[in-house]
Amino acid sequence: MLEVGTKAPDFSLFTTPDQRIELNQLKGKRVILAFYPADWSPVCGDQMSLYNEMLKFFHKQNADLIGISVDSKWCHLAFSKDRNLHFPLLSDFEPKGAVSKLYGVYDDTTGESKRALYVLDEEGYVRWKYLSPVGINPGADGIMDALDEMNSKK
Repeated sequence: MLEVGTKAPDFSLFTTPDQRIELNQLKGKRVILAFYPADWSPVCGDQMSLYNEMLKFFHKQNADLIGISVDSKWCHLAFSKDRNLHFPLLSDFEPKGAVSKLYGVYDDTTGESKRALYVLDEEGYVRWKYLSPVGINPGADGIMDALDEMNSKK
């Protein structure tokens, strides 16, 4: 994983079949990057649903949430609609796992992103990171603690 204090690599990924999001578009906001293995898996579904419920708390901290997995943009579209998610899911599909590899969270054995979290500051630097066991939902406490700590350092 990237080290705390590292400038997060920029990327551009599809969020819908015809729209992309670039990380540098979010400069000036804190960004939570939630890498996860796959849409439709029970743990990933629970994790993304929890983050959907936490959005108002993230936004109060000037933080945007982005989910990233190697699933296709079409898969993300269906999953997001089914779960009524209100944050973007980005497709790290082709070249497969390129962004996950940049962030050191690609699992060559499974061909999926690992379950990893990053919190970036307003300038795009890593301020917190966490790698969760694949079958464990990491929850939101660590994210909230990282955002609170960033506030206390201002």
